[in-house]
Amino acid sequence: MTGYVFIGDDFTGASDTLATLAQAGLRARLFLDPPDAETVSGEALDAVGFATDLRALTPDRIDARLEGLAPLLRVLAPRILHYKVCSTFDSAPDIGSIGAAVAALERLLEPALTVILGGQPSLGRYCVFGNLFARGPDGSVHRIDRHPVMCRHPVTPMGEADLRLHLAAQGLGDLALEPWPGLDEGLAGRLRVHMGNGRRRVLVDAARPDDVAIIGKALADLETGGRPLLVVGASSVAEAFLMAGKAASSSPDRASAEMPVRVSTPRLAIAGSRSAVTAAQIEAARLYEKMPLRRTDVSEQALQRIAADAAGRLSAGGNVLLHLLPDEDYGLPGSELAQRLALLAKAIFGFCPVGGLCVAGGDSSSAVVHRLGVESMEYVGRFGLGVALCRGRSAAGEIDGVTLLLKGGQVGDVDIFDRFAELPAR
Repeated sequence: MTGYVFIGDDFTGASDTLATLAQAGLRARLFLDPPDAETVSGEALDAVGFATDLRALTPDRIDARLEGLAPLLRVLAPRILHYKVCSTFDSAPDIGSIGAAVAALERLLEPALTVILGGQPSLGRYCVFGNLFARGPDGSVHRIDRHPVMCRHPVTPMGEADLRLHLAAQGLGDLALEPWPGLDEGLAGRLRVHMGNGRRRVLVDAARPDDVAIIGKALADLETGGRPLLVVGASSVAEAFLMAGKAASSSPDRASAEMPVRVSTPRLAIAGSRSAVTAAQIEAARLYEKMPLRRTDVSEQALQRIAADAAGRLSAGGNVLLHLLPDEDYGLPGSELAQRLALLAKAIFGFCPVGGLCVAGGDSSSAVVHRLGVESMEYVGRFGLGVALCRGRSAAGEIDGVTLLLKGGQVGDVDIFDRFAELPAR
């Protein structure tokens, strides 16, 4: 039995939860493809994670993917099954549906209770009276449906701040609410009442770090009869779990201040996110040869040419940053565009060795890492709030041991690309 199992609906979020757990001293590993149960049990892990691309899939494919994972989840028999979603909850009924994933997990694993943890205060995400707020690029806090970035997300724009309504549109109805002003030591008792009344889905607000601690203790105190607790939310779920276990997480400062991380050269960065945050990070990058990608550059015919050009620059000793353009019409759905970037990355690795790879964008990270053949990831160090350095493990020699920085489109300091380039070589 493993106490904590998490399923990330994209790779960037999964790596952040891995970092949260590993920083607290837990033996944690993140798998990209489900291993056999003997492999997991042989490593004596405290926490096991699975990175997926569910946020880029349709509901029927989400259901099929989770059905394939269910036998291993039953063997692991976690007390906490964390379905890790983006802290902004961006999703839609037809793509990346949180509701479809939760319904599948409820059907397959019969949890004692499904808890939606609505906020992550440590990352500037606040849920109050069921409504989600998020800090924006300018430092101001916005209701999520008025957030300058999230209300314009190119794939899953957020048009509703009330998470009960947002998730009900995805089939996740009948959500009871435990609102922020009433979070106290009596929460566990109220959750037991919800279970006894047949209300098996509860949304819990979180606006302060203390709220996360209260939620963690309440979940730890619940008697579930051996059945798992399905907890849906950002890495605040891992924070709650750790607080309940009195584990102390280290400060998510820059990796250079946390440990002497060394990364092989050269460094390749691929930005599939077209958010304003990532655009500012690209603009600030000074230590790369930038290669903006136009519509013609991502055609299947052009990929090999672009890859050869990038590989030539890398082989000459430079760092390369390939990036999409915010206003370019690529004529492709987001999932296909991510796959084109994955093909481009695979071709570059085929041409020349790459020591460090940074990918911006959740869908792009998922597609790229899968295409490269990474089998699992180990935590190396923090690289700021919501961002972690990991080391890829694979039977494929060209990718095994490569340092990976996978970041969501909305996170990271403005100089994140250059800081990655500045990490000392090994």
